[in-house]
Amino acid sequence: MKHVFIINGHHKYPFSEGRLNASLVERAEQFFKNKGFEIRKTITQDAYDVDEEIGKFKWADIVFFQTPLNWMGVSWSFKKYIDEVFSMGMMGEMSDGDGRSKNAPKKGYGLGGKLKGKYMMSITANAPKEAFNDPEESFFNGIKEDDLLKPMHLNFKWFGFEPMPTFMAYDVMKNPEIENDFKRFDQHLIHNF
Repeated sequence: MKHVFIINGHHKYPFSEGRLNASLVERAEQFFKNKGFEIRKTITQDAYDVDEEIGKFKWADIVFFQTPLNWMGVSWSFKKYIDEVFSMGMMGEMSDGDGRSKNAPKKGYGLGGKLKGKYMMSITANAPKEAFNDPEESFFNGIKEDDLLKPMHLNFKWFGFEPMPTFMAYDVMKNPEIENDFKRFDQHLIHNF
């Protein structure tokens, strides 16, 4: 049996209650249950115990996290969660500090991760798909979705996790295509698991 740790990183705002993120988390949970995975979950906006959260990362074969794209990163509650949990985890439970040693103090930065497993990001974004990968779109200047999410990739690499393909639901506020997003999401999970 495999272990999956599901994180809902949505933060409620007056204009965004988090229904889509919650629905995607529910779909992921049902998918993993049907595959026989053992599941643990966290909602970053709710109360949590840092030591228990570190235990979930150590237990997990797969970390699946769902979050909206907020100001080119994750939500405030997810960022707070990362600051609290990852900062304590790097003190020895999840990594050997920053990976450098006394023998090589200038080498190996970020490579002290003690965990094995994979992670998958699932993102909801107000940006349309066409805003990415196109140098003619001057805001992102042709960058890819995963380029924008590079800090999250590096956070998980720090602890030894390997990436799986990212899922993104685009244009979710102005031009939502929720049923199509659900179909694409289901296929994304099927294809990768």
